[in-house]
Order: sequence, then C-alpha cells, then structure tokens
Amino acid sequence: MTPYSLAFYMDVITSGTVLGAKPTDTPDQVAQLLGPDFAENSFDVHSMWRDYGMTEFSWSRESADHPWSGHHFTLQVHRLAYGRSDAVEETLRARYGRFERRLRFEKLQRLLAKRGTPLVEVPSDQSPHYRWFWQPESLAAVSVIGAHDEYLTPGNLRVGDVNSITAPMTVEEVEWRKLRLRQQHA
Repeated sequence: MTPYSLAFYMDVITSGTVLGAKPTDTPDQVAQLLGPDFAENSFDVHSMWRDYGMTEFSWSRESADHPWSGHHFTLQVHRLAYGRSDAVEETLRARYGRFERRLRFEKLQRLLAKRGTPLVEVPSDQSPHYRWFWQPESLAAVSVIGAHDEYLTPGNLRVGDVNSITAPMTVEEVEWRKLRLRQQHA
C-alpha cells in the first residue's frame, strides 16, 4: 500500500468526507470537489447516484419538483482488485497517487488507532462473510471480508481485505443492528 493512498482512506474515515465532499452535499457541490467525470444512474425520479470510479455518491428526493438531498457515499474499494485502470477517479489519483489493488484492514485499523480514530465492530446481517467496523465521530463504516464464499464475496479479495467504506452509518443504524442481533439470539 502506498502511503499516499492509505492516507486517503484514513482521511475519509477520520472526516466522513471524500476530499471534503460530505454525504449531505448536493450533486453540484460533489461535482465541484470530485470533478465532472462521472456516470449518473437512477432507478426512478426519487433516487440517483453518481459513479466517479471508486467513489459513489447517492441522493434522494420526494418528487421531480424537489431538490436532491444527499443520502450517503460509498468507496467501492473492491473494484481495485480487478486491476482496471479507471477504478480510481483522476481527481483522487492526482492528489494521492497510485492505489494498490487491495487494502488490508488490519493495517488500516492499526494506523487509524495510532491517529486516535478507533473503529468499533458492529453487528452485520452478512456475518461471517462481511464484518463491519464503525467510526463513531465521523460516522464512517468499513466493510471487511470476514470469510470467503464463491457466491457471496468478491473472488479477487482475501479474508481481511476492505470491501467498501461508506458514510454515514448513523448511531440509530448501529443501535438497530445491535437490537436485531439481540433479538436473533433471544
């Protein structure tokens, strides 16, 4: 892992933003920070996401007459494992340099802890295949491969690789996950 790309992931998890773009920013605000090179996707007039490469931002709205409201962003880290040159958007490469094909969670977690940005494991419906770790201050969450399965996990990732980073994972969602786990074991 190059120090610069690792610094990017640490910045995202510490701040809960991508280059300063917050999950609640408008599509125009995100484009000002990440650039105009994206694919825009929508299932209907109520939701939209923009795919910049590794980074995806999502919005929703009440109707076509209402403005977009930022919902969340996700870094699709697993896309790097396929070795595609366009997996990381130019804006990130220009600032952070080369990105390795895999991000090892153990190293990321250790460096974040040294920075004073601890990650807390939270329950996952996808366990044992995916484990989730949460940063309570930034509300960023990290999905990690916990067990390999041919049909449930990306084939190019190993146990302990980061699958994705998303924000926000709210306190309410964390509490809901904990309650759901207690109910399953009751």
